[in-house]
Amino acid sequence: MGDMFRSEEMALCQMFIQPEAAYTSVSELGETGCVQFRDLNVNVNAFQRKFVTEVRRCDELERKIRYIETEIKKDGIVLPDIQDDIPRAPNPREIIDLEAHLEKTESEMIELAQNEVNMKSNYLELTELRKVLENTQGFFSDQEVLNLDSSNRAGGDNDAAAQHRGRLGFVAGVINRERVFAFERMLWRISRGNVFLKRSDLDEPLNDPATGHPIYKTVFVAFFQGEQLKNRIKKVCTGFHASLYPCPSSHNEREEMVRNVRTRLEDLKLVLSQTEDHRSRVLATVSKNLPSWSIMVKKMKAIYHTLNLFNMDVTKKCLIGECWVPTNDLPVVQKALSDGSAAVGSTIPSFLNVIDTNEQPPTFNRTNKFTRGFQNLIDAYGVASYRECNPALYTCITFPFLFAVMFGDLGHGLILVLFGAWMVLCERKLARIRNGGEIWNIFFGGRYIILLMGLFAMYTGLVYNDVFSKSMNLFGSRWFNNYNTTTVLTNPNLQLPPNSSAVGVYPFGMDPVWQLADNKIIFLNSFKMKLSIIFGVLHMVFGVCMSVVNFTHFKRYASIFLEFVPQILFLLLLFGYMVFMMFFKWFSYNARTSFQPETPGCAPSVLIMFINMMLFKNTEPPKGCNEFMFESQPQLQKAFVLIALCCIPWMLLGKPLYIKFTRKNKAHANHNGQLTGNIELAEGETPLPTGFSGNEENAGGAHGHDDEPMSEIYIHQAIHTIEYVLSTISHTASYLRLWALSLAHAQLSEVLWQMVLSLGLKMSGVGGAIGLFIIFGAWCLFTLAILVLMEGLSAFLHTLRLHWVEFMSKFYEGMGYAFQPFSFKAILDGEEEE
Repeated sequence: MGDMFRSEEMALCQMFIQPEAAYTSVSELGETGCVQFRDLNVNVNAFQRKFVTEVRRCDELERKIRYIETEIKKDGIVLPDIQDDIPRAPNPREIIDLEAHLEKTESEMIELAQNEVNMKSNYLELTELRKVLENTQGFFSDQEVLNLDSSNRAGGDNDAAAQHRGRLGFVAGVINRERVFAFERMLWRISRGNVFLKRSDLDEPLNDPATGHPIYKTVFVAFFQGEQLKNRIKKVCTGFHASLYPCPSSHNEREEMVRNVRTRLEDLKLVLSQTEDHRSRVLATVSKNLPSWSIMVKKMKAIYHTLNLFNMDVTKKCLIGECWVPTNDLPVVQKALSDGSAAVGSTIPSFLNVIDTNEQPPTFNRTNKFTRGFQNLIDAYGVASYRECNPALYTCITFPFLFAVMFGDLGHGLILVLFGAWMVLCERKLARIRNGGEIWNIFFGGRYIILLMGLFAMYTGLVYNDVFSKSMNLFGSRWFNNYNTTTVLTNPNLQLPPNSSAVGVYPFGMDPVWQLADNKIIFLNSFKMKLSIIFGVLHMVFGVCMSVVNFTHFKRYASIFLEFVPQILFLLLLFGYMVFMMFFKWFSYNARTSFQPETPGCAPSVLIMFINMMLFKNTEPPKGCNEFMFESQPQLQKAFVLIALCCIPWMLLGKPLYIKFTRKNKAHANHNGQLTGNIELAEGETPLPTGFSGNEENAGGAHGHDDEPMSEIYIHQAIHTIEYVLSTISHTASYLRLWALSLAHAQLSEVLWQMVLSLGLKMSGVGGAIGLFIIFGAWCLFTLAILVLMEGLSAFLHTLRLHWVEFMSKFYEGMGYAFQPFSFKAILDGEEEE
């Protein structure tokens, strides 16, 4: 958890690697995932880099793997999951073997696929021929057969004579069903109605050899007269992609031909079955290794992409790379380089050199599975500047707590706890879900946030004594009734005065008797509204105090006096004082006292008192009461307001005047340094880089002002001052959303109970039991959909806004960029999400 206080220190390093050890060294660095490489070949085209051939080779291997994977999925074979044993990147010898194996597998699959398509095409043609022969039995009458037989036996002049006497010819084939009507219309047009077409739709669809999709076809026989018309009909059949098949006119010849076709079909079906069995065996064997091959090729491609970022030295004997490395991981990187050199037996070791730079390093916050969700919430607003204080550490507690203030219900919190606990306890199994969708990924990524929000909501539900809009009587009520039965029944306007009907303080949370009170909402509104202001002011004070941590770390000590002190004084003397008056009012006024100015009826309104304080005016108190809570209050309030008003020019002019004064001193010091030629430097001493010097204006994570005109500095400081003064008021009011959403949630829950579930509870008998069962289901559905999902999402978004705007704006800059290391795990996870 200490690592989350601020981002880790980063170092810009140069690594010198021998070419023969470059592949294995980068592979080791990819496994560790703690190095972010910089591109040293920005001006070099991607196709002109050193390892572009190897990248293309990896692309070709990926293409082959994708083809084989498509064939495997086409056969319905499930690929194994290898999350527990992820292979490492292959060495060069394994790459050659893998390439040969994939080449052989792809060639075999292509050959099998082509042979299968050819055999299926033959099978389709024979099937269509059989359908033609079987469906044309009823197309021919005895007289037609006799005429056609005689015409077929005639030759030469006899054929012409036969056609002259009216003998008919015919063409038989198969056509797609959707083209039949257009085909028939075209035949009628070209023949002027002299073609007689008979057709029969096939009941069972045929399969396309290439795609396997079903095709619905129709058998047809076209009768005609004349050779010229026959040629026209064949051209039309070619245009409509109709398949023509020989069909004897003799019944016996057709029967004999059908028997031969059926025999050939049985033989071809046997060959197809054997081919498919062989294909399935090959694919089943390949499927066991394909996920490993895919990961190996992806790692190999990532290595060569990374090597393309390196630069070759002038001697062509060394690869030079630059990278950002967390200083805590420098030994890990050095070990990875030595392991990479040892893996290939290199005699010259690779080494790492830390270099100075003025660039702002990337921001790296080391997280675990618990803190990762909270860190993502902060990074969604903006990545922290380098070494800036990280709000995620405190968000782990403040976020679920402020959510629970708005979502305070023991029952609804229990639902969130059960859902979050299920995802946490079964996270290993649930993490393997690949196609859960974006919403599921968001829920699963924030499982610990949901669990904590549920736990805190259960706690605040106990404080509010609210369980599905009902209260629990855990300790017994501290209120008692002094009236007899007759008085209660005859007087509907009776009240329970606290001085005579209350005994002590309820041990924890709300007394359950408030559930029956007519002034329940008035009391809870006042209580929750004051709580929201108290929590809001404490949250903002904590945010302003966190700015001191940044000022101290970046050695901007002047900003503590010029920025922090006036800001915290302005906030505390106005709104901190208002919070103090709330507590003072709770402690000062008592119903049991006999002194009238200290009775609850004389208690002044804190809001009216605060408004009068800001406007320097007075309000006449009721008779017998005091306007102020203590004697010196008016003088104290005037002093607080005057000091707060003095803080505004303090914030407005302090920092610009300080910058103007320090610039003159710097100019004078630089002038003296130029005259002396920097003789002051000791022997062997080098000037510090400005980006990481002790200069408070140029420290990391802060914007420098050296080159900025004074006019712009005055304008920027005026904007920041106005923004802080106005935001202090608006942000305090913004925390009232804690009260508003808590009230809305409680009222919705109560309405749902009274308008839905109470209907079933009032029923009796068997019908009442059935009705209660149905109504309870509807109540559960509305509770989950409206009160848990919709209200929970609303409270989540409002809590997120309170952290992003009201809290983090007091100290968080968020102008950095994320550390994106070269990591095989991140690459593989990213591709799976895509």
